[in-house]
Amino acid sequence: MSEAGKEKAAPKGDPREVEKAEAKAAKKAAGKKREDKSAGTQVSVGEEARDPNYIPRFKQRYADVVKPELMKKFGYKNAMQVPKINKIVLNIGAGEAAADQKKIQAAVNDLTAIAGQKVIVTRAKKAIATYKIREGLPIGVKVTLRKDKMYEFLDRLITIALPRVRDFRGLNGKSFDGRGNYAMGLKEHIVFVEIDYDKTETVWGMDIIFNTSAKTDAEARALLEGFQFPFTN
Repeated sequence: MSEAGKEKAAPKGDPREVEKAEAKAAKKAAGKKREDKSAGTQVSVGEEARDPNYIPRFKQRYADVVKPELMKKFGYKNAMQVPKINKIVLNIGAGEAAADQKKIQAAVNDLTAIAGQKVIVTRAKKAIATYKIREGLPIGVKVTLRKDKMYEFLDRLITIALPRVRDFRGLNGKSFDGRGNYAMGLKEHIVFVEIDYDKTETVWGMDIIFNTSAKTDAEARALLEGFQFPFTN
């Protein structure tokens, strides 16, 4: 008979067996609760049912506002010359939790909730004895966003997440790489509303990289400013 069957049949037998079965069930439930808490914000990512006419708010903004402004400012003769955001890469480094697979799984669950799509685990390419890291050990998680999900994340980042950053004073306008790409960091990933704070045991830092088709930093900055990036310098 299965464990579930034994527990179900127990009340008809010896009272001591009933007490033992109840204690076992309570212990199992407590263990399940602890596991759920340590796993971070869990979400299921599958196929989405979307309105075929749905257009993300920031995607529409690019077409109606950002693109015309860039054409006017830089004098592009062809609409195809106008720079755009190609992709957004999110990365959480969890090297300090490398020895604890539960924390790595929590990072996976949290970044999945933020991005809205499946993430991948990054592993160490070489061993570093100082940090007790072995080759192939999980040290972080990352995800690349494109198309609609990219614009949806951008919208949530600018309108919701950044205003929730403690003592936020704007973004560094000098974090471009000279080839039209911009990088920024967040000290706390819990600024995203998708994260359930009550189930979060570890607060992660996050790197966010914006890859654009701009050829110069000036064009890339103008592009991001069109999406209301709050640059301070």
